[in-house]
Amino acid sequence: MADFIRKSIVKAEVKKVGKDMRCPDETIEGLDKVVKELISKAVGRAKADGRKTVRAHDF
Repeated sequence: MADFIRKSIVKAEVKKVGKDMRCPDETIEGLDKVVKELISKAVGRAKADGRKTVRAHDF
């Protein structure tokens, strides 16, 4: 189950970009995993810079 990604929004965007494309549940789960990894890396960058705030450029 996806924690960060809303299935309906992703599916709508996929259809908008590629009208005949589909987006199964495993795609949502994979995207959610990527988002979690990005957040973790951004937190690491902020900590390495001695900050407690994650900023846009950390991504």
